[in-house]
Amino acid sequence: MQLSKISTRAPKSFDKEKTKLQTAILVDEISELQNILYAQGKYKVLIILQGMDASGKDGAIKSVFRGINPLGCSVKAFKAPNTEEQGYDFLWRIHKNVPEKGMIKIFNRSQYEDILVPTVHKLLPAETIEKRYKHINQFEEFLIDNDTVILKYFLHISKEEQTLRLQERLDDYTKFWKHNDQDAKEAKQWNVYMKTYERIFKNCAKAAPWQIIPADQNWYRDFLIAKSIVESLKKLKLSYNKK
Repeated sequence: MQLSKISTRAPKSFDKEKTKLQTAILVDEISELQNILYAQGKYKVLIILQGMDASGKDGAIKSVFRGINPLGCSVKAFKAPNTEEQGYDFLWRIHKNVPEKGMIKIFNRSQYEDILVPTVHKLLPAETIEKRYKHINQFEEFLIDNDTVILKYFLHISKEEQTLRLQERLDDYTKFWKHNDQDAKEAKQWNVYMKTYERIFKNCAKAAPWQIIPADQNWYRDFLIAKSIVESLKKLKLSYNKK
């Protein structure tokens, strides 16, 4: 898979306003299905959002999950490991945040940061990173074996759109709080990040496939994610009956 060959925008056949109406219907469906998921207390749903800085992870969470009952859903944003987390294996902080029965858990970044950052910045030996691919696959298989549905979304933004959004954080005072000087530095490593992501998609997709979400247009991004979640939840044997 070559990300450079995958569009970051909606096909011309998609009408923005009609798609936004469809998304609103899907968001309502997610809310209804989540109620049943929570009441049944059998399945767990883990949603992983990955993407470059300014790809829209926060925005997707805000838009797609706006109708969710907070009792049945929570979000965890993973930043650089703190001192305590560095004292354990790299999956320790991930595992303790996975969803419990009946819950939807959203990861804003995830265990894949522990492959991305060490690879891009050459912080670990290649053999250690290779083992992390294996450990993550085993970890995800273990979660799936324990009734966890894992949905992995890569928000695929273009380099040009990222540049515009990072500049917008500087120009718009309501978005300046998102600004981080490090983002511009990381953006210079764009090609290395893309190649690393491509390798992740190749090596970590057997148990839980990745979905590449064109993310230059928020309305199309939200539609694709909402549609995927509804389809995935409908495949489960959801029932208010706890059996």
